[in-house]
Parts: sequence; C-alpha cells; structure tokens
Amino acid sequence: MVHDDTDLQERAQAVGAALQAHAARLAVAESCTGGLLAKTVTDCAGASAWFDRGVVVYSNAAKHDLAGVSPDDIAQHGAVSGPVAEALALGMVVRGPVDYSIAITGVAGPEGGSTEKPVGTVWIAWGTPLGVEAQVFAFPGGRDAVRRASVAAALDGLRDRLAAAESGAV
Repeated sequence: MVHDDTDLQERAQAVGAALQAHAARLAVAESCTGGLLAKTVTDCAGASAWFDRGVVVYSNAAKHDLAGVSPDDIAQHGAVSGPVAEALALGMVVRGPVDYSIAITGVAGPEGGSTEKPVGTVWIAWGTPLGVEAQVFAFPGGRDAVRRASVAAALDGLRDRLAAAESGAV
C-alpha cells in the first residue's frame, strides 16, 4: 500500500483524538524516518494538545545523548534492534515525561542493509503506561516507501494500544 500524505494525516488525526480522549501526551524518537513522524503529527491542527516532543536520533551518539540509550546496548544489539527501539521509547517516556511514546529505528535504504538486517528492516517500539513493546517489520520498496510505511505502522500500533487501554483489554 502506498502511504501518501493524506493517508498518514488521517492516521495521525485518529491517534490524536484517542490521546485527547485519554488526556495523554505523546513523544517520539526517530532514526530512519528522520522526523517524518513528528512532521505528520504536527500537521494535525490542535496537535499541541497531545504532542509534546520529537527528536531525530539518527546517529548512535544522538540515541544516547537525547534518549538515554546505553552505548553497550547499541554495541551488543546494533542500532537497528528491538532492545534499542525499546530503550528509545522508554527514554522518551521518562525524559518527557509523557504517557505514550513511539520510537523508530531501521534501514530505509538504498544502502546500509545486511544479510541479517536487509533494507526495509524497521523496529518500532511503543511506550505506554503499562511498559514498552517492540515489533520488527520488513517493509518493501524504496527509501520513501519504507519511511512512510514505518510512520503508518507506528501510528497504527499506538492507535491499537490506545483502543486496547480503552476497552480494558490490557
């Protein structure tokens, strides 16, 4: 599926409405998406009611300095990994402080992939009042497609977690 600006905007607005219903705030840490998630969120009128902050943590040093990711975690697992995504999400919740966070780290391409982590490998983590959870994705397509699919999946994942919290399923 192609995720154009309108599609991403609709997803962000749904997340914003759900966050407002919970009187909750969001922070994001982005690596391979380079600020696209924060841009999508802040394109929503009234986002200041539910969006607190976003950081682009493109380098390993930025992951450490801005979100508190341990250099040991990066050395042991790699920047594109579940533990690093979880640490980014947790760092944003703690440093916010906010109720919810999203962290994205991956290989958008066209270079940078490996056998273990090919282009399109993206880890997304969500920080919630119940803890942090990460999921790996393998997105097809070029750099722009991977970045847009990452933002869509990140927003959908938070929307699902907010819906589960509302229904008491978590």
